[in-house]
Amino acid sequence: MASIKTTKMSNFRWVICGLLFLATTINYMDRQVLSLTWKDFIAPDFHWTDDDYGTITGLFSVFYAVANLFAGKFIDWMGTKKGYLIAIFVWSVGACMHAACGWGAIGLAGGSIVALTTISVYLFLACRMILAVGEAGNFPAAIKVTAEYFPKKDRAFATSIFNSGASVGALAAPATIPLLARAWGWEMAFIIIGVLGFFWMGLWAWLYDKPARNKRVNQAELNYIEQDSDIAEVQDRENVKEEKTIPFWQCFKYKQTWSFIVGKFMTDGVWWFFLFWAPAYFSDVYHYTSDSPMGILLIFTLYAIVTVVSIGGGYLPKYFVESRGMNPYLGRMRAMFIFACFPLLGLLAQPLGAYSAWWPAILIGFLGAGHQAWSANLYSTIGDMFPKSTIGTITGIGTMAGGLASFAINKGSGAFFTWADGKGEMFSFFSFEGKPAAYMVVFSICAVAYLIGWFIMKSLVPKYKPISVE
Repeated sequence: MASIKTTKMSNFRWVICGLLFLATTINYMDRQVLSLTWKDFIAPDFHWTDDDYGTITGLFSVFYAVANLFAGKFIDWMGTKKGYLIAIFVWSVGACMHAACGWGAIGLAGGSIVALTTISVYLFLACRMILAVGEAGNFPAAIKVTAEYFPKKDRAFATSIFNSGASVGALAAPATIPLLARAWGWEMAFIIIGVLGFFWMGLWAWLYDKPARNKRVNQAELNYIEQDSDIAEVQDRENVKEEKTIPFWQCFKYKQTWSFIVGKFMTDGVWWFFLFWAPAYFSDVYHYTSDSPMGILLIFTLYAIVTVVSIGGGYLPKYFVESRGMNPYLGRMRAMFIFACFPLLGLLAQPLGAYSAWWPAILIGFLGAGHQAWSANLYSTIGDMFPKSTIGTITGIGTMAGGLASFAINKGSGAFFTWADGKGEMFSFFSFEGKPAAYMVVFSICAVAYLIGWFIMKSLVPKYKPISVE
């Protein structure tokens, strides 16, 4: 009897996942430089208030939201290789440009403190706009690449891995950026972190191609990647067909699109609030500056919890699908309900913070882990429901909604904190007064947002219902 020769499956898809992880890590480090330097380094130079910082972070969210509306379609049109390269080039340039804001503001202000504050805010806004336009391409491109390189049952796990780059970037940032700012000035912190993106571009240009065309992916791995397709047995390197895409405005007629929009709108602002305001929170309430040993340890601990715990977010739906026999959407929604309960811990952060600053660091860490696990599965619902040709577009639409919510919470929080600080004992909430009371209000809103979002999503799409394009 002749022996049957089998080819061991290559695993290059995990190298691609690693590149997505690295890009997301750089993305969030670039985004975090401002939040880790503004309170203790930039604000003293330019006399910024919380409201000024809220304006910058809030409008960054608007720029990001608008750019996402087009970024997904741009990635679908340009393709993941070129589109990703262009996106990271633009945001890396924007990140480095922040360094020039100080020199420009001082030169244009002419010695006036009021002018210095106003001009510096506008210059930072210009740089944040460029950063936002580039960063808007990251998640549409990464989600599209994940759908290209992983079958449905593995996508949430792969997404949770690359999405953990957000928390790893946020973890690495407090351990490096304040120290860079103290040693060489906040300007060099922007430049050093910004140039990391250019190194990534070289790796992406060298290693990425679509699975069917990538010489590092053998036929066995290609068959595994395409196992969900009805034509998996015939789709090989010589038989690659392009899917039809859904026109942009037609995407809005599907409840599946609105479900994703709701999921992003209700929860993205929570993550961005803690990303942008956590360092200021520990400085305002507990007086630990971002470059102090305790300040660094608190933020590092917070994001260490996010990083470690959130990885399970991709495994849980895989367990529901493979061990419990659920379809991908039902398993994902079951997992998302569990993760939507994590943020309820945020209700305890301020009360327990009266005993130690470690309590809010730990509880916000679990809240953030719940968000990242939720987010990995939320992104994967797009691949469950939509054809690959439209994934970038739907991702961009939903991320735009998340950006608008982020504007509301960041701009609103900045104005609210400035107002509450001025009111002092005249403003109280749950036995807290002044700015701590304002933090308690925002924490409470963040805590319940995920469960509200989950119930609305479930009502819009109660059952697994993928969309096909004829």
